[in-house]
Amino acid sequence: MLGCGLLAFLALTRGTLPISGEQVWQVLRGEGASNVKLILLEWRLPRVLMALLIGEALGISGAIFQSLLRNPLGSPDILGFNTGAYSGVLVALVLFNQNASAITFAALLGGIITAALVYLFAWRNGVETFRLIIVGISVRALLMALNSWLIISASLESAVSAGLWSAGSLNGITWAKTPPVIAVLLLSLLLVALLARRMRLLEMGDDTACALGVPVERSRLWLMLLGVVLTAASTALVGPISFIALLAPQIARRLGGGMPLTALCGALLLIAADFAAQHLFLPYQLPVGVITVSLGGLYLIALLVREARRQ
Repeated sequence: MLGCGLLAFLALTRGTLPISGEQVWQVLRGEGASNVKLILLEWRLPRVLMALLIGEALGISGAIFQSLLRNPLGSPDILGFNTGAYSGVLVALVLFNQNASAITFAALLGGIITAALVYLFAWRNGVETFRLIIVGISVRALLMALNSWLIISASLESAVSAGLWSAGSLNGITWAKTPPVIAVLLLSLLLVALLARRMRLLEMGDDTACALGVPVERSRLWLMLLGVVLTAASTALVGPISFIALLAPQIARRLGGGMPLTALCGALLLIAADFAAQHLFLPYQLPVGVITVSLGGLYLIALLVREARRQ
């Protein structure tokens, strides 16, 4: 939590126009210059808060799938759910030129349809984890091809917007864009908190959970739905940011585990990656997705090597 607070303060005060701690305090008291208020409250603060909230959402989503599938590769970005959500965004943006609320709904619908297809194709008298992951990777590849076709078929303006979105970026976030996503994320996080006990019991095995009074299949489906919604709503606002959902639960597990710690790890990873994307490559600012893909790709290779050695 201290790390999140420190990075949030740095993100608020560092930039083209540096802002001192005293100026931040003046703005919080309703004082200060108008240009400082504009930069701090309208440009930087929405970006920082959404980085923290989306990082939490992605971390929790990854924890849900890794827990239910009992596999560290069981992450929504590996399974293709964020790619499906991005497909919904592209359909709404490129084909129908919709507003923020419609784009959020389209992302949710795209993520849910993708999850349903992956689950359906992986079903063989039950769902085996390894088959589900392979099917998810295959569906993700097909959706990436569909997304490329949608971008190529779009007008130049829509194609540029969609292409920038595909990298995963917190640039340009304003308060006007956030209400639908904030509402969906907060409601979903609340429902996950209510179902957290069931998820812990499911980790002990279906038979044990059933003996303790947990409706196994219904609880699993609800948790998976919430995991998809968290990923899809995040994608609707900032694009498909990969590997936060994969990394955060693993780091939290090594630090002691638990949903609150997973949420903090997700928030810390995303705000740290965004700060690095803004300041480490000046005068250029990279999309945060470029940083998370670079770090996450290295971790994924190490994870695959470790899993292969266990076989």
